[in-house]
Amino acid sequence: MEDNTKDRLRQLDDALARYIRPDTFPLGIRMLAPGEAVPEGARVPSQSLGENWIVCQSIGVARRYGWSIAVGKNDVICPLAAVAFGLRKPNDEALAGYTAVGMYCETPEAAARLEAGTWRFKPGTYDYVCIAPLSRANFKPHLVAVYANSAQVMRLVNAALYKRGGRLESTTSGRLDCADIVIQTMTADEPKVIIPCNGDRVFGMAQDTEMVFTFPWNRVEEILAGLEGTQKGGVRYPIPVAMRGTVTMPQRYQELMRKLKQRDGDG
Repeated sequence: MEDNTKDRLRQLDDALARYIRPDTFPLGIRMLAPGEAVPEGARVPSQSLGENWIVCQSIGVARRYGWSIAVGKNDVICPLAAVAFGLRKPNDEALAGYTAVGMYCETPEAAARLEAGTWRFKPGTYDYVCIAPLSRANFKPHLVAVYANSAQVMRLVNAALYKRGGRLESTTSGRLDCADIVIQTMTADEPKVIIPCNGDRVFGMAQDTEMVFTFPWNRVEEILAGLEGTQKGGVRYPIPVAMRGTVTMPQRYQELMRKLKQRDGDG
């Protein structure tokens, strides 16, 4: 990994801690192409732990445990993620939305349309999804993912638009947020706001108060400048709510204060 990447990872982690204050580790995520070595120290669940995981679970462990994790074909037991990330080729049932019928969709036709809208990599493009906290990543990420509350995500949106203006656009089906986080961000090459899916809540422990903000690594300089610039401009977290001004105290409090002032001679 280049020294410049190490410096930027550290600077970004410091800036997110200062300006955003997320509850869990911000993550760097890299898709490993065939033949690309798994970064040193990364746990491959089937090899390191004798377990099989899913992508949202791996993200959850990385951001809560602080582990570097790489999951591939032999690790991922969620068929939806395995197909979406190109770790396994889809069959007719997968393309038809077999698992969505009766769970997410009323009819096979609706399920097929839902499945057709899923973000996907071409099978064989990548061998592993590699995830690590920014502070411990020893690879150049394709994207950064930050789980945060809505106010913190708002700050990140503000930062992303600081240089360019405009608006951010994201799509969601409320399902398979791992594909939204990684594949949507890499495919669009733009920052995204992601709603955690049901699986992420069950297996990745995503909380009701959390959303996800993602951005491609090539935008790191803009995000750093945007965080600092919007902070100087007065857009801050925690949000400085309107607390100034003389408040109205309960009647007995007012009476007691008058008595205290009279006693002290300033009533």
